[in-house]
This record gives sequence, C-alpha cells and structure tokens, in this order.
Amino acid sequence: MITIAGAGLAGLATAYELLQRGAKVTLFERGPGPGSASVARFAGGMLAPFCEGESAEDEVVSLGSRACDWWAKITPVHRRGTLVVAPARDRAELSRFAQRTRSHQLLGGSDIAELEPALAGRFASGLFYKDEAHLDPRRALVDLATAVETLGGQIRYDTPAPPRVDLDCTGMAAALPALPDLRSVRGEMALLHCEGVEINRTLRLLHPRIPLYLVPRDDQHFMIGATMIESASTRAPSLRSVNELLSAAFALHPGFGEASVVELGAGLRPAFADNLPRLIEQDGVLHLNGLYRHGFLLAPAMARRAAERLRPQPADLLPLETSG
Repeated sequence: MITIAGAGLAGLATAYELLQRGAKVTLFERGPGPGSASVARFAGGMLAPFCEGESAEDEVVSLGSRACDWWAKITPVHRRGTLVVAPARDRAELSRFAQRTRSHQLLGGSDIAELEPALAGRFASGLFYKDEAHLDPRRALVDLATAVETLGGQIRYDTPAPPRVDLDCTGMAAALPALPDLRSVRGEMALLHCEGVEINRTLRLLHPRIPLYLVPRDDQHFMIGATMIESASTRAPSLRSVNELLSAAFALHPGFGEASVVELGAGLRPAFADNLPRLIEQDGVLHLNGLYRHGFLLAPAMARRAAERLRPQPADLLPLETSG
C-alpha cells in the first residue's frame, strides 16, 4: 500500500499513475472534497506549453508537451489553441513574445476576426498557438478523483494524513520544516459571466504592466487572471488587483463592462527559486512540490516521475513512447 498526503492536483495525478501500474493507493485529504484545500481550484487550466516558454525554462515546454493527451483520457479538453494579442501601442510586446516562443503562427487582423469574430477590428496582429488547449480545473479535479476511485484507489476526505506517508503532495503546508526553500507566489482571479461576448479559446492580452489571460468556461463564463505576487498572504484579492483584472478585461473587449462578477479568489502557488517542480526525498518521505503556476500542465509528467520512484517497473512492462 502506497500512502499519499494530499488529494489535490499532484496527489491525485500520482495516485492515478500508480494505480495504472497495479499499486494499491490511499490518499489522505484534510478537506471535504478533491482539491478543496488546493490552489489548483483557482487555476486557469491552460495547457499551453509553448506560451509558457516566453518566461519559463525549456523544461516546462518539454514536460508539458503531452499534458493534453494525458488529461483528455480523464476530463474534457478543449483543443482550440491560444490567441495572443496586444494593443497597438504595445506592438513591441507581441514581437518580444514571438521571439521567445515557438510553434506559433503570425496573424493579421482578418485572421483574428475569423478565429474570434468578437475581436474583429480590435487587434491588427496576433500570434496563434494552434496546438494548445484548456480545461476546467474544478471539473478536472473531480473527474481525476473519480478516475482514481474507479481504479480502486481510496481517498479519505476530512482526514489528516498520518505522521508518516510515502508521498507528500501538500503544497505550502509542507514548506517547513521539510522544504525550507519552498516559497509562495500569490495568484488572483475573477470569474465573470458575460452574455454579450462570445470567446471560444484562451486569450492572452500582452501589456508591459498587466498581462492578462482569459479562459472560457461553460455557459458564457470566463476566468481571468494575471497577478503573480511574492506574498504568503491568504487574504481576499486587493482592490488594486481586482481593478487591474477588470480593466484589462474591458480593454480586451468593451462588452465585459456589462459582465457579472461571479467570484473573486486568491491562492498561494508553491514554488522553488527556479520556478521548476521537484521530487525531493526527505527523511524517507518523497515530496512532489513546486508546480508554481504550471500545475495542470506539469502534473502529468511529474506524477509519472513520482510513480516511477515509488513503484519502478521493468522496461519491458512500460508503455512504449511514441513520437509525433
């Protein structure tokens, strides 16, 4: 029996991988449901390895390249690509973004209008990353928990983990004393409902001060986020952050001026100094932590690595890797 502390994103993903290898797994979750104590519920759910390459290490791009296929076995994945745009005065930001990323297509205004009619006439150029996708984080966590239980895994909700487990996936709760180098990066989000705007794919609005991402949800709901604040505060989003988020959404499309604000939220993303996730063994316990803002993108690859450490398989029993 392999025991895991935390039934959030990392814990559930690793449990899923372990169960695929024939292991018996029990997860302990202090919250009442899957991911209820996890920052993942405030995530954008973007499976966007190429866009993340703008500011992240190449390892993030390579580790995240197969996340879409992994998640598609568990939960709906919307493979509609990512569209990156910028106001005319910030055209240099678009050029810089293009230089730092790959696997994109340069679009003109008519191309943007064809992809997203709601943006017709609003942006003269953009970048389209056709191989990227998005999912609904909260549904994905529930679907992943269901998959774990279907495979025979046990999830004990409202139950603190025992003093010793095989794998710790408790995020910031594991910071001290086990992971003293772990830091928190605060992220804030808003969930809007807007019947007057039809957006079908993830949008990124570049701005030198307030870069914004917008991810469509079901029933004309939209998740917007932008902030990355070096802070351990768990307070609600600040007035300044909310104003910047909503102002940026309005700059993307004035129709968002009539949107209803359904929810505001903030979460602490665990991160190491290089913003890359790590597997660390400490006093006989394996820790999977530091997913930073790349949780849904990197969890599948990191879960496979953790599963290999906890339950190695002979090479002839592992699934064949395919290219393309």
